[in-house]
Amino acid sequence: MLSRITELFEIDYPVISGGMVWCSGWELAAAVSNAGGLGLIGAGSMTPEVLREHIIKCRQATAYNFGVNVPLMRPQAAELMEVIAEQKVPVVFTSAGSPKKWTDWLHERKIKVAHVVSSSAFAAKCEAAGVDAVVAEGFEAGGHNGKEETTTMCLIPAVRRATTLPLIAAGGIATGDAMLAAEAMGADGVQIGTLFALTQESSAHENFKKLCLNLDEGSTLLHFRKLSPTRLVKNGFQAAIQEAENRGATEEELLELIGIGKTKTGIFEGDIENGELEIGQVTSLLKGREIEPVDVVMRRFVDEYYSSRKQLINQAMEEQISRRTF
Repeated sequence: MLSRITELFEIDYPVISGGMVWCSGWELAAAVSNAGGLGLIGAGSMTPEVLREHIIKCRQATAYNFGVNVPLMRPQAAELMEVIAEQKVPVVFTSAGSPKKWTDWLHERKIKVAHVVSSSAFAAKCEAAGVDAVVAEGFEAGGHNGKEETTTMCLIPAVRRATTLPLIAAGGIATGDAMLAAEAMGADGVQIGTLFALTQESSAHENFKKLCLNLDEGSTLLHFRKLSPTRLVKNGFQAAIQEAENRGATEEELLELIGIGKTKTGIFEGDIENGELEIGQVTSLLKGREIEPVDVVMRRFVDEYYSSRKQLINQAMEEQISRRTF
């Protein structure tokens, strides 16, 4: 499946796993890379020592390219970057910060860089900063979202107009149909979070996976607009946040409610009532599925893509034949 993304990252399919906190450990990253995509280790919750361990284990588990996602707002971002350079990781995805800060430094060390954006204006800044690819993430996505709240369907064509960079679509993509749609709007590949977060190799707790595979439409809401917009599953924790926001809680009050380690409590430790549960809107399309291994999930995804593409081509050919008849 040739595209600018497969050529850039030297992978079979233009599919990148999201660097998700408490989900994207070495096991998931290696599984996605082994299945033909680009697996990412999510360094957002890791100390430099833990990240080093995950990189080493990932390299032992796959012979293919993989990368690390680094949220630049992390206090230890510089130390994480040093570990990445030391371990000669080939790809880094940066987010939540300026693409200028680390791109040249990483390029000097022969590391390819992609940066996550939520607007066409930031995509243009990425091109000026010299990144190798840009990830345009719509607000359907789970976890932290852009304050613009632009949907993927609107964001991808806008970013395509704003930059010539290889473009990766993210947010609400869990089927091959969605990848085909993103491609039609100008994307060169996709980044997938929710679908991979609920696989066997994800480091998320089984309670979290089972809950998310049984959610209906409207089971997630966007919160923390005063802080950093975040998509949450409805539960006791989310209800407390919603009540606080409805009464006009300050940023300080919200931070106190969040406390320390709420995402770990929910996603990693499995407290689905009191923990912070982050997942994308598209989870409702996965309702009723089992917790499957990545290779099964990837095969289905790619088959869906090719099947939908073939169907559209056949429809177009039939229309052409019909017009000639008349």
